[in-house]
Amino acid sequence: MNGLEPSKRISQRALTLWRIYGVIYTSVTLLLTIGGIILVILFDWPWWLIAIAAAILVLETVFLIWLIPSIRWKRWRYEVTEQDIELQHGLFIITRTLVPMVRVQHVDTEQGPLLRKFKLSTISISTAATVHEIPALDEEEAEHLRQSISSFARVAEEDV
Repeated sequence: MNGLEPSKRISQRALTLWRIYGVIYTSVTLLLTIGGIILVILFDWPWWLIAIAAAILVLETVFLIWLIPSIRWKRWRYEVTEQDIELQHGLFIITRTLVPMVRVQHVDTEQGPLLRKFKLSTISISTAATVHEIPALDEEEAEHLRQSISSFARVAEEDV
């Protein structure tokens, strides 16, 4: 790895997608908070329990809907060359991974319902040891990248 970070970014639509995931997770906390309010009223429990639940809900909303998706998108970068795939990601601890093409066994694209709605795909790169993912790429970019990695891996395998 050189000192420069990878130059390619994932789609900016990933921000919206990850914020929707945050809304879904926060909705569960909201339902639990409403349930807690009902229990406090029915069983005459202390009112400070509602304050704690509300504080957790507000913090979760700020972190899961606004802060974490923004940081995650800014940190996610990748670069694919004929010799290797370089990935960089992380919120507070930045992880940089270098996957040599000779180690790539196969490449898949994945698309769930929300990814499909936003015309995004995730690429999974399998090696003998693990699976690496590049999330939330434009569909066309993901397909092009899958084909490129596949052909680079075949060439690298023939060189060995």
